[in-house]
Amino acid sequence: MKNIVIIGAGAAGLMAAITSAENKSNKVTLLEKNERAGRKLMITGKGRCNLCNNCDTEALMSNIPKNSKFLYSAFSSLTPHSLMDMFETWGVPLKTERGNRVFPVSDKAVDIVDALVNCAKKSGVKTITATAEKVLTSEQKVIGVKLGNGDIIPADSVILATGGMSYPLTGSTGDGYKMATALGHTVTELKPSLVPLTIHEGFCTKLAGLSLKNVTLNVFEDGKKKPLFSEMGEMLFTHFGISGPLVLSASSHIRYMGKKTYTAFIDLKPALSHEQLDTRILRDFSEMQNKDFANSLDKLLPKSLIPVIVKLSNIEPQKKVNQINRQERTALVNIIKNLPLHITGFRPIEEAIITSGGISVKEIDPKTMQSKLIEGLFFAGEIIDVDAYTGGFNLQIAFSTGFLAGKNA
Repeated sequence: MKNIVIIGAGAAGLMAAITSAENKSNKVTLLEKNERAGRKLMITGKGRCNLCNNCDTEALMSNIPKNSKFLYSAFSSLTPHSLMDMFETWGVPLKTERGNRVFPVSDKAVDIVDALVNCAKKSGVKTITATAEKVLTSEQKVIGVKLGNGDIIPADSVILATGGMSYPLTGSTGDGYKMATALGHTVTELKPSLVPLTIHEGFCTKLAGLSLKNVTLNVFEDGKKKPLFSEMGEMLFTHFGISGPLVLSASSHIRYMGKKTYTAFIDLKPALSHEQLDTRILRDFSEMQNKDFANSLDKLLPKSLIPVIVKLSNIEPQKKVNQINRQERTALVNIIKNLPLHITGFRPIEEAIITSGGISVKEIDPKTMQSKLIEGLFFAGEIIDVDAYTGGFNLQIAFSTGFLAGKNA
């Protein structure tokens, strides 16, 4: 009998436990410091759980900007379609939405977590609520795990699936990095990814709480003509800058924060061309000829945004709309189509959805997820130095690496 201990009952850990337990000669123990497994899974996709992306391996790889080749074997062992079939078999009907994002039909993340937990239980996995303190080794080989209370669990294999540093309230507090470092592993620089952005412009504070739907966000690296991110969707102003789905996606494309400068532009009316927007403004102005400019944009923009646009247009707020000339109108159209925001940084890693950086992939065998330094030590999920864009790709990494580690442990 082989003793397998998995540290962390998130997406990667649960999948690793289920896969390990398929071999009935294995005794599988899953350690989780939270009272409930899958805490972070519960909040993904706004509580709906964007399980994966309904795409092929090529599309999957193209959405992973860092170390994608390392994941080829993991993705081959558990493809998005295999993962979807798995959950359907476990009684969770799935649906595919915009951008090939896959969700449970129920729109409830708890159904995904329950399916994983129930499957682990049925497979004979023993789950213990405890904190792992140290992976014990002898002659560069795993022999057990020491718990926070001093207890020792013997182990032939240990899978570290402790997550990253983001969302510490869900249990991702970087424990796995410390355990791996103590065994000689390298942890690359840890940075936030899929994270809100801080903005220079002070008007963001005044707009805090304003949600914009169906706008286009373009992010440029200064000096480049082509945007590094351009997408339509939803975003939110906050007291520090901007957040929301569009912003989180954009943040993962910003790779050199601090070394290079970045500017975001919001197209508040992406459905209208410059000419169409000008025509629309002219029509509005003709209906309220004697109104002051400051009071003429109610039909076009959210109330709290109007003073900001008025100021940035450089048109006198008290000017009557029938006196506004073509040049001024052009300036107004330009600011509505290209509202500039100068990005000053990321919010702290604790507010990020995922952590960029982690255990160096050079020290992990991509075909098995086993450490190249310690026999019997495996890695799965966010702890590894790989991260992806939004759309279900990060959870696919967790499930596929968990599956491969579990199979080989």
